[in-house]
Amino acid sequence: MDTDALTAGLLQDLRATRPYPALSLTMPTHRRAPHNAQDAVRLRNLVAEASNRLEADPDVTREVRTAVREQLDRAVAEVDPRRALDALVVLATADEYQIWQLPRTAPERVVLSDTFLTRNLVAAKARATPFWALTVSAENATLWSGTTDAVHQEKQSGFPLTAPHEAPNPQREERIGDTPSTFSNEDTRQFLRTVNEHLRTLLATDPRPLYLVGLAPALALLDEAGEASRSAVGRVAKGAPADTTPAELLKELRPALDSHRKRTAEEIESRLDTARGSHSFTGGLDEVWTAVREGRAGLVAVEEHFQQTVEVTDGHLEPVSPGATRTADGQVREDIVDELIEAALDSGAEVVFLADDSLSAYGRIAAALRY
Repeated sequence: MDTDALTAGLLQDLRATRPYPALSLTMPTHRRAPHNAQDAVRLRNLVAEASNRLEADPDVTREVRTAVREQLDRAVAEVDPRRALDALVVLATADEYQIWQLPRTAPERVVLSDTFLTRNLVAAKARATPFWALTVSAENATLWSGTTDAVHQEKQSGFPLTAPHEAPNPQREERIGDTPSTFSNEDTRQFLRTVNEHLRTLLATDPRPLYLVGLAPALALLDEAGEASRSAVGRVAKGAPADTTPAELLKELRPALDSHRKRTAEEIESRLDTARGSHSFTGGLDEVWTAVREGRAGLVAVEEHFQQTVEVTDGHLEPVSPGATRTADGQVREDIVDELIEAALDSGAEVVFLADDSLSAYGRIAAALRY
């Protein structure tokens, strides 16, 4: 699965306690040759490590060990290298398995616990900045789920919707003197009220930035029909045929996406400036990590491609080179930024991503504090 499939409900399920062992396997992957040739070998090695860990664990019975291995083997057989992104996550128990392809790298790891490891999933989902796009006309409304790099059609919350067609009524046309305009037709208004209600349900269930695509009269009438469409962060006043391809739609959306991204960055920079002026600002990985753990971070801003391997000693983070081994009193964490993002979201903080080098003066990560 891809990160846009990670709904709040699914994440809650993934974090639920499971009978031990719940196995999580993560590893970096490569999108293109020749580098992707090493992925299959790396995966085999990690599966062997997982098998050895299961074999050596006195808390895992032979029956459970066999069942987990079977689920892991099924997952590995299903991994499609043609769909590889920047990381692979395989989750398995005695009863199930899941495969996730992430657009953000993750370290090699095999974890046996009573819950699945979710930090890399959560961070990749957050960084993908998913959005909704609705293409709408007087007769059709199609929902699209998108990220910066791709969009695809979604079938949920009642979408796609098609207006009911009624047979022509000559007597009605004689009474009103003419065939009514499409956008003054009460049937069209009723259809767009229905669209708005389905949109309201969708945004309440899975809130994301919303973009609208359609002719100006259709978008204006949609706004009159209800409040949900008025929350849109971007609009493209252009008709979208029913056979619009994902690539064509993404091209049409690109100016609106870039505009929203720029506005968001300016807003975040202003909020961080205000925090500095009120002495409720902190910057740098160790300071932000501390603020997040204490629940004091209200806004966390991170450069998009920031990753750092650290050693955790006495509750503080010290950057180290990738592949470093732990010291006697420390613990090496290769994905500390992903861990921080997950912890920040769990604490109710807002997490946003800014362009690389925009936070270079503050160690590539900063926070506005609640107190």
